[in-house]
Amino acid sequence: MGTRVLRFGLYADTEGLAGVAEVVDREVACRAARVTDWTVVRASDDPSLAQGYDFLAEQWAIEHPGGDGGGWEAAELHVRLVCSLRTYRALRKAVIRGLCPEGAAPHTCRVPWSAW
Repeated sequence: MGTRVLRFGLYADTEGLAGVAEVVDREVACRAARVTDWTVVRASDDPSLAQGYDFLAEQWAIEHPGGDGGGWEAAELHVRLVCSLRTYRALRKAVIRGLCPEGAAPHTCRVPWSAW
């Protein structure tokens, strides 16, 4: 067991961030992992995030033409976990699948995201 960090760049509003948190919580609950810390840094707190994730804002604008982007901003989510490397890898894949589930039909993710 070791300490590992899930790190995601997001473009979301408050509701979108809550949805991401639900996905992470659901996937962690299914595995032998324990969350020790959650950190969300918003572009309004760190303006460099807006520049670093500008491609997510552009993606949202393309996928939601004419949509109201009020309240949407770039953010970075860090979830510190205690788990094995194998569990971490499975958890990361499951969270990514949960953020933008693939289906047979073309679709857009509710919240544009980036993971590394």
